[in-house]
Amino acid sequence: MDIRSIDHLEIFTEDAEETAARLCTGFGFTVHGRGGPDTGRTDCVSILLRQHDIALLVTTPLAAGHRAHDYLARHGEGVAAVGFAVDDAAAAFTEAVGRGAVPLGPPQTVGREGEAVTFASVDGFGDVEHRFTSRRNPAGPFAPGRIAERPQPAAGLLREVDHLAVCLPAGELDAAIRRYQDVFDLEQTFEEQIIVGKQAMRSKVVQSRSRGVTFTIIEPDLDRDPGQIDAFIEAHDGAGVQHVAFRTEDIVTGVRTCAARGVPFLSTPGEYYQALPERLGPVGVPVEQLRELSILADRDYAGVMLQIFTASTHPRHTLFYELIERRGARTFGTNNIKALYEAVEREQAAAQA
Repeated sequence: MDIRSIDHLEIFTEDAEETAARLCTGFGFTVHGRGGPDTGRTDCVSILLRQHDIALLVTTPLAAGHRAHDYLARHGEGVAAVGFAVDDAAAAFTEAVGRGAVPLGPPQTVGREGEAVTFASVDGFGDVEHRFTSRRNPAGPFAPGRIAERPQPAAGLLREVDHLAVCLPAGELDAAIRRYQDVFDLEQTFEEQIIVGKQAMRSKVVQSRSRGVTFTIIEPDLDRDPGQIDAFIEAHDGAGVQHVAFRTEDIVTGVRTCAARGVPFLSTPGEYYQALPERLGPVGVPVEQLRELSILADRDYAGVMLQIFTASTHPRHTLFYELIERRGARTFGTNNIKALYEAVEREQAAAQA
């Protein structure tokens, strides 16, 4: 199975207009299309947002029969579908089901011959589906006939979805990794255990062979005290996407721009930056600038990465976002996960005060 990249993410929300406006205002997405009763869909309203190679479909149900209705009742707003770009969605669907995936939506083709798009869905993790997507014309309409589009440049500071971080209940990590290997042909490329005080979590990374799809999958360590992963599972009512990482080529400008637009970012203690020069050496951005903007830095065998996480504005304090700039680095900021963990702990403590 040749999964090339993330074709799109679908976010279920109670108010598509409000969520789309928040993503456009804060992160620079633009509206490229709309679907709903005007395009023959009576069960939902969807807004298509784009920015370079990122496509987000923001959907609100209009009827109890739509899958988003039950999803929102259980989880609240969140990433409910991950679209995989493949050469043949029908063949990928058949192969995945043959390997044990649960079919959720059989192959369906929309659009004329030159612009035809095929979608087919199977179960992923929790209530998140994986949607195989093949496009006769990759530069053509997103879903002809379903989404009425107004083409315009998909410009902005964010380039692509770098990875998704997924939280699972304790004890489910190893089985999930085996399933991604056996059903979707993803490869495990990394694993670690992060210990912060009396809390800990286990993490493994799976990627498509193209490296265009990356999941960082996390479970809490029950041998330690409960922490933020346990809190996510409880608030989200099960497995789900904790955060979406958007890759940028200029994180300093990205953070300044998004912060000026009202995006709240997690702060990092000054002590982190005092140790940075000795730990990493030069990273291409002055330490003073990193400190000012609370940008985290790390280095691996291939280069440097710079990253920052937003504070969650979700009513349940679950879903949030990440900006990441890769200067050659191929891993996921091992030394920064502890800093993120501590920052989220501070945010949750402040919210409960």
